[in-house]
Amino acid sequence: MRFNWSARFRALLLLILVLLQACAATPQTDALLGTTSSTPITQSRVYLASTPFYPQSQYQCGPAALATVLTESGVIVAPDELVSQVYLPEREGSLQVEMLAAGRRYGRISLPLGGQLTDMMKELEQGRPVLVMQNLGLDSLPQWHYAVVVGYDLAEEEIILRSGTVEMLRTPMKTFERTWARADHWSVVLLEPGELPVNGSADQYFSALASFEQVNESASEAAWVAGLERWPEHELLVMGYSNLLYRQGNLETAATMLEAFLQRQPDYQPAQNNLNQIRQELDGLSTR
Repeated sequence: MRFNWSARFRALLLLILVLLQACAATPQTDALLGTTSSTPITQSRVYLASTPFYPQSQYQCGPAALATVLTESGVIVAPDELVSQVYLPEREGSLQVEMLAAGRRYGRISLPLGGQLTDMMKELEQGRPVLVMQNLGLDSLPQWHYAVVVGYDLAEEEIILRSGTVEMLRTPMKTFERTWARADHWSVVLLEPGELPVNGSADQYFSALASFEQVNESASEAAWVAGLERWPEHELLVMGYSNLLYRQGNLETAATMLEAFLQRQPDYQPAQNNLNQIRQELDGLSTR
């Protein structure tokens, strides 16, 4: 009898935890659906029907979800090709860092979004599916899961997912927010070099691009140029692109770029230091 009581107690405790999680706050959904709230969302419903679907077998939701967003971005790859790159048998799953790195190896900038539902929806409005991580369990008993957001329906208050073995999983927006929040609002879009996120900060973009350049330096130039077109005064983007030009041997172009930047921000010493070094090298070349 003592054993039975313990089992019942554990079951009751689990039920209480589930009910508490179900009552968890959903501030983003509440704000988005509030009648008086202002929102940047311009479409009431989006569904990216052409997004491919790979039914996810047990423990392989990572490769399948990644293959979905890669294929939609123009890189045709099957989940089986990604298993060895992202799936860890001992963990029976895929780590986020491996998912990001695999995207870079296939020539895409893996850009984490800022954790806002509206940022995700704006990407969907541009035809870009979003890779997300969810915790379908509890904080104390996590069940990690990767899925791909392919749409939303504000009237029905739903998020639409490619998830598991379901091609069009319509999930209540509040339920999605809770499971997503338990995974720290992790969400990622894959950008072809030269593409920019709809929202996002220059710092986020620079960090993603710097990681991408380490794997695909030759493909990164278009991304540096696009970033500077949006954020021309961002110091790290200026330094990053000028450093790339320097490594390519385009010293004159790098110097011209730094000179123009210093006319606008004359007190930025790192740019001045690099410019001085480039000028010395150019002077040395001219005297040979």
